Parts: sequence; structure tokens; C-alpha cells
Amino acid sequence: MIYLTRRERFNAAHKLYREEWSLEQNEAVFGKCSNPNWHGHNYELFVTVKGEVDPQTGFVIDLKELKHIIEAHVIEKLDHRNVNLDVDFMRGKMASTEVLAIEIFKQLKPHVEANGAMLHSVKLVETENNSVEYFGDE
Repeated sequence: MIYLTRRERFNAAHKLYREEWSLEQNEAVFGKCSNPNWHGHNYELFVTVKGEVDPQTGFVIDLKELKHIIEAHVIEKLDHRNVNLDVDFMRGKMASTEVLAIEIFKQLKPHVEANGAMLHSVKLVETENNSVEYFGDE
């Protein structure tokens, strides 16, 4: 078993808030992240796949195909978008980095598996001090 990681980047805006809460309650729980005027991040996304090396190609997965999968199913939907308003797979969900990583994993998994590899993890870096890593439901 070998592990292969691809890094991509995207910029997106979001805010953390619950419609059913007051502005004061949202501020108490989410702080500056509940700013009614949104805020943004320069995210780094690390997608790690795993599998056996194909003896014919020497690949776990063709990196060009992995790049295409990530761009088509994640980056094009998120880059320079508002996570709360513009991203179909985040509709109705809390726009936290944790939830975003889980949903990115769900977007990528079937496409990675269709190309003969297994999706091992998604690591999403929100700031130089904050990141999350999701390994699926296993």
C-alpha cells in the first residue's frame, strides 16, 4: 500500500451562524466568524489517496486524473465563491472547516474509487494555525 497526496488551493468566503439564533448568540458562539458581512480564507487542500502501484504504469492513480477530479468536483465549485450561498454540496450545512472537509471527502470519494484508488484523507488548511483532517467514516 502506498499513499499519494495532491495539494490544491482555493479562496472562499463564509460565515458561521445559525439563522434561528440571535446576532448576540451567534457572536457569543462563533465570534468574529459570525460577521454579517462574511470573511474569507486562502485554503489549502491536501487530498491523499492510497492503493497498490499498477505494475504497468507505476502509478496508484494518474496524477493528471487526480488533479482533474479535484478541480472538477471541488475547486471549480469553491474557488472565489461564498461557501454559504454558492456551493451546492454545502447548501443547508454549517460552513465550518470541519463540515467543509467532510463534504469535500464525499465529493471526491466516488471519483477517486472509479479510477482504481482509495481516498485516504482530506486535509483542509484554513489558516497557518488551523487545519482539519478527515479520514471518512471508517
